[in-house]
Amino acid sequence: MAVSPTFSETNSSPESTLGSVRKRNGVVAAFDGVRIHKAIEKAFRAEKRLTPDEMLSVDLTNAIDAHANAVIAWSAAQDDLNVEAIQDEVERVLMAAGAHGVARRYILYREQHAEKRRARALWYRRADGSEAVLDTDALRASIEDACAGLGPDVSAEPVVKEALGSLYAGVTESEIAQSMILAARSRVEIEPGYSSAAARLLLGVLYGEATGTPSRIVDADRIYASYFKTYFTQAVEAKLLNPEMLTFDLDSLAAAIHGERDLQFQFLGLQTLYDRYLIQDKGRRIELPQLFWMRVAMGLSLREDDREARAIEFYTLLSQFHFTSATPTLFNAGTLHSQLSSCYLTTVPDDLGGIFSSIRDNALLSKWAGGLGNDWTGVRALGAEITGTGGKSQGVIPFLKVASDTAVAVNQGGKRKGAVCAYLETWHLDIEHFLDLRKNTGDDRRRTHDMNTANWIPDLFMQRVAAGGQWTLFSPNDVPDLHDTYGAAFEARYTEYERQADAGQIALFKRVPALDLWRKMLAALFETGHPWITFKDPSNVRSPQQHVGVVHNSNLCTEILLNTSEEETAVCNLGSINLQAHLTDGALDHARLQATIQTAVRMLDNVIDINYYPTPQAKTANLRHRPVGLGVMGFQDALYTLGSSYASDAAVQFADESMEAISYYAFLASSQLAAERGAYPTYQGSLWSQGQLPIDTIDRLAKERGADVLMDRSSTLDWTVVRSAIQQSGMRNSNVLAIAPTATISNIVGVSQSIEPTYKNLYVKSNLSGEFTQVNTALVQDLKALGLWDAEMRDDLKYFDGSLLEIERIPQEIRDRYRTAFEIDAHWIIECASRRQKWIDMGQSLNLYMDQPSGKKLHEMYFLAWAKGLKTTYYLRTVAATQVEKSTLDINRRSIQPRWMKNQSASADIQVERVAETCTLGAECEACQ
Repeated sequence: MAVSPTFSETNSSPESTLGSVRKRNGVVAAFDGVRIHKAIEKAFRAEKRLTPDEMLSVDLTNAIDAHANAVIAWSAAQDDLNVEAIQDEVERVLMAAGAHGVARRYILYREQHAEKRRARALWYRRADGSEAVLDTDALRASIEDACAGLGPDVSAEPVVKEALGSLYAGVTESEIAQSMILAARSRVEIEPGYSSAAARLLLGVLYGEATGTPSRIVDADRIYASYFKTYFTQAVEAKLLNPEMLTFDLDSLAAAIHGERDLQFQFLGLQTLYDRYLIQDKGRRIELPQLFWMRVAMGLSLREDDREARAIEFYTLLSQFHFTSATPTLFNAGTLHSQLSSCYLTTVPDDLGGIFSSIRDNALLSKWAGGLGNDWTGVRALGAEITGTGGKSQGVIPFLKVASDTAVAVNQGGKRKGAVCAYLETWHLDIEHFLDLRKNTGDDRRRTHDMNTANWIPDLFMQRVAAGGQWTLFSPNDVPDLHDTYGAAFEARYTEYERQADAGQIALFKRVPALDLWRKMLAALFETGHPWITFKDPSNVRSPQQHVGVVHNSNLCTEILLNTSEEETAVCNLGSINLQAHLTDGALDHARLQATIQTAVRMLDNVIDINYYPTPQAKTANLRHRPVGLGVMGFQDALYTLGSSYASDAAVQFADESMEAISYYAFLASSQLAAERGAYPTYQGSLWSQGQLPIDTIDRLAKERGADVLMDRSSTLDWTVVRSAIQQSGMRNSNVLAIAPTATISNIVGVSQSIEPTYKNLYVKSNLSGEFTQVNTALVQDLKALGLWDAEMRDDLKYFDGSLLEIERIPQEIRDRYRTAFEIDAHWIIECASRRQKWIDMGQSLNLYMDQPSGKKLHEMYFLAWAKGLKTTYYLRTVAATQVEKSTLDINRRSIQPRWMKNQSASADIQVERVAETCTLGAECEACQ
């Protein structure tokens, strides 16, 4: 029999064009194409019943070589090559060539070797170093438990196969657990239900870690019943919890625990909880999820008369994901240092001692997980005379550098990065230097790479920009009352100071075209993301507390608007309603919403009395005014449930309707709490005491501006009930509503962040807990209903970077409903925000998105936000330079270019889009939520 040259003779270096391959045990080795050839040859011999000594025909040899070369060519195109993927490709090539019998032999060959590997991997290493036989039946049972009840598309078998395939002899216990979790989470982009399966597998790990014994999720109720008292006793003995926690009736609280609620978590949420929230003792988690919710509930009930009943009430709300307290409350409730507040706002005085006292206060406030907003407008400008020495001031910028470095050094008790935002009013002489603080060029001693910045803009400046007028910059020591005035009074004093400057009575000033300064502000915002655009006058004119002070700035995330002074550090305590959980039969469930809000406002008010205050100024302000900030999350999810696009009149109407209801019930709840506990001390003289609600203040703003505010004034509820309650009992809290970013807490409960539109329908989220594939579950459900959710659709989503607009086989109505943030015209986001703002006594953390920004578009967008009566805006988001990983896709087989290729040069190495967790997409604002 004639024999053709062997594969190895004609391809002496089959791995020459290839790099490395990842083996099942994680080891990376050089690619060896000979192995592929030998495996295919064995399959052919087995099918033809040939012994190793019998020669192959030329035709068979050529066929073997062709199949092997096809697999090698495929392998060369892969970025992340692993053994299992190569073997899958061998099967595919054989089947595609019609060699079905050979393919069956190869599959049998693979399974035989898999069994041998499993046999070799039947022993593992325990945590104490001892060896034991791996119980594969128990492993399979754990995975089946995790997949149970998640629908027909969530199967345990592929998870079992992948988990076992990754094991090796001597694997550790923790690696076995991780192999199961990773096997489940790797399938999330195929079926979102695997996120729940991965979470349940992590639960099993957590149960075992806390209790010290292997545990199954089906035994949750038994675990909680037996471990409840043990946990609280152990945590108190370890000085991790307040000893007062042991004075509760622990038996009655244990009976209220619902272990099955652990199954609500998605993987991202539970992993975040596991990594950063659950109490640990010497590196071991001793707190379980339902104990976490109960610990927070108990911590907020410490001063209640019927503590157990209130703790159960609070626990029920938290554990059902109807309402979630902000991160500092979740971190610290029930501990020895119960710093539960989210935000601190300070005013920095214009003297050296006061400046460094403020920086010291920043450190103390940041240590216990508070996000900071500093008003620096009162500090004299560069070139101003120093009264005590007769020298010239270096201005604000050098001190901001020190404040920025302090935020880095004091990293919130080692739990997360410290964060601060500096505010400066637009008339300050240092404003142009302030705009450059976040630039990567220039003198680094005058840069604050780790500090957020925000412009505090008076209406007069916006009017001068619109009119093409001039703008005058002053040092605050020359114009001391501008800092504390707003509206028409500010305009009168400002124009008087301009007259004095023209008359030579003020020497240090600078005059610039207002439009030129505005352009610099927008250019800096586009280039660096800072300073943010926030508005002084609507924040003050519509403030209910204008009788006792001035709002000089906002907080780290631009939603808190409270008075500050040298004597008072404003404090706010936050929590958010899960709007998605308050829909029933396609409509807002008012009864459930009212019940949630009544309990939530009580929880927030309790924070004020239980709270640990790092500075006396913070305690003074919080006890005098008792502000709280009730917000929302899951707005986008609610729209999906209602079948509405964010870019629609229906979304605008729902924003209005939902915020009116939240406002109605929140103000009523605070008034009812005042009837029980008394009104806040500075209530008399407030707008509340004058019968003025937020919606009544829109006309006040229009009067101060001398022009109409383009804000809807309609309402649907009978507000006489709320007005009557406030007139009779007053308000327990000076401020009640603020919409924070909810970055982390929305991850925990598995809903869309705050009032944000969907970022992308498919992307990888990166945060302190790792990387998580995020798929729009609502979209997947709709596509399944249409029979469109398949491998090709998943590839299309990757190719089009999470966008549906160019996937023509999807109905237009679905494409419109699932527009992503950069596909929604900003005017829809602003209109929804305006409808909310009319009901809110503080502000909302509002990100704005622009696909292809230009100076003209930015100008129009921010002027619209101001004209619509918004008090603040937050991050400006533009299209990222990196996109969803596409290395596994053949982008040339599609005739349509995706928008990411049209809008930028295609990169040869396109990376996964990684979105930082904190705030919505940025890296700072998780200090609030």
